[in-house]
Formats: sequence, C-alpha cells, structure tokens
Amino acid sequence: MKIYIDGEFFDRENAKISVFDHGLLYGDGVFEGIRAYNGRIFKLREHIERLFKSAKAILLTIPMTVDELCEAVRATCEENQIEDGYVRLLVTRGEGSLGLNPESCKRPSVIVIAGGIQLYPKEYYEVGLTIVTAPTVRNLQNAVNPAIKSLNYLNNVLAKIEASNAGCEEAIMLNSEGFVAECTGDNLFILSENVLATPPLAAGALYGITRNVVMELARKEGLEVVEKNISRYDVFVADECFLTGTGAEVVPVVKVDQRVIGEGVPGTVTRKLVAAYHDLTRASGVPILKEG
Repeated sequence: MKIYIDGEFFDRENAKISVFDHGLLYGDGVFEGIRAYNGRIFKLREHIERLFKSAKAILLTIPMTVDELCEAVRATCEENQIEDGYVRLLVTRGEGSLGLNPESCKRPSVIVIAGGIQLYPKEYYEVGLTIVTAPTVRNLQNAVNPAIKSLNYLNNVLAKIEASNAGCEEAIMLNSEGFVAECTGDNLFILSENVLATPPLAAGALYGITRNVVMELARKEGLEVVEKNISRYDVFVADECFLTGTGAEVVPVVKVDQRVIGEGVPGTVTRKLVAAYHDLTRASGVPILKEG
C-alpha cells in the first residue's frame, strides 16, 4: 500500500506524521470518505468540495486547489491499483506546539489513503440491521457543528461503543431536543405512507453525499421526499427504514430498540433504492486510469 502525504507516496510502514501534528493532538482537521467502483471514483468533486467547506468552517486553509486534490485522490487510487475500494482523505492543521494555538502550525498536511472497506457484514444488506438509540446525543449546532467532518469524532465513537455494548452494529443519535439527528456514521431515512423522510441538516444531520444521491433516486421513483424532524416514535411506526453513507451505501434497518419496523424484513422501496444506487455507482464517476 502506498500512502500519499503532502505530495509524496510512502510505503505503509514509512507513512508517518509528527507527534506534534494538531490533527493527532487535538483532532484539529477535517476528512472525507470516498468510494471507488468499477475503476471510477464516485462523486469525487462533491466530496472534495464538502471537504473545503468543512475546512473553511474551522479556518483551515487547504494548501491545494479542488482540482489538485481531486488529482491527488485519483493518483493515489492508481498507485494502489484500486478497482473497487475506499479512500480516506485527511487534512490536518499540521505540526505545531503543544499548546492549542493553531497559529503555531505553519502548514497543513494532506493525507490520502486508498484501500478496502467492509463496514457491515454482507448478510445485513439481505436481512437488515437491528439498531438502538444511543444515550450520547449529537453535538450541538453551536458547539462543534455536526456539518463539519472534523477529525474529532469522539462524539460518534462514544455512541458507537454504546451500540456495540447493546450488541448492535449501529445506533441512532438524537439531538438536544430529542429528535433524530443521524446514526454514528450514517444518515437515516424512514418511509411512511409512501413519503420518504430524513432529518434536516438543522437537526444535526450531516450533509451526506450518499444522502443526496438517494433523495434524487427516490424522487425519480416517484416518491415524495421531505426533510423534517423525526422522533423515535416516527421511526418505530415507519413502514420502512434504512441508512445511507459512503461506506455503508444503502443498508436496511428492520428493528429499532426492539420494535420491529414494518414486516421485519427489508422493504420493497428500500430494495429498489439499493438496486438503483448500485446501478449508479457502477456506471458513473471519475476514471482512475487516465485515458490514453
């Protein structure tokens, strides 16, 4: 495996950053998870543009342009002969002092890792997930805004631990008002009376790339798609439920907090959206190998 760090490729064993990097010391940085399918990088520019928005929100200047960063991701995939895989792109504040002051960091670092990922076991896509509601709530909008994909993911990690302690792969995170925000790493959708609903960004949901794609696909299927506050009750009585994310793709949910969702199996609409999403990912994206 070859890791891209600040314009150079390193073997995994030699891919290192300073212990004084503020990304390590304080979670001071931003990241993206990106997928490659069939030799193409799916929604690459959208991911890079979201990364730049996260960086802007924390006053972090990325030392590359959007086009340069897109090329770095493509080149890393090519270097690692990726056909179907996962890319983790990070921008840290860079090496600085032991103090909090970000002005001690003279230059941000850009890191690109391209490899494989299997977020959920394959059988969960066929039989559906059982999930719980985590006691840990989502970050407040006026704290570390959930729209920022920062390197400080401890909020999500704690909720993930709570899911694991309950014997589940995933957990719903509520916001401070008690409405559903998202899950630890995925956006959440419910289908009720042929209306597909997902929490709004203001509720603490991430501006998900896969979320947006699925909303577009659902509208093409003739569904009404809305963003609205969703309570646990709404989830319990929904006809169908599923999660979306770059790593997860589209995964059905069949039980939440011991309440069976719908018939207790992946629903018809969910299965249609899973198929439509797979068709799209196989046929679109930025080619990893340059033409000619």
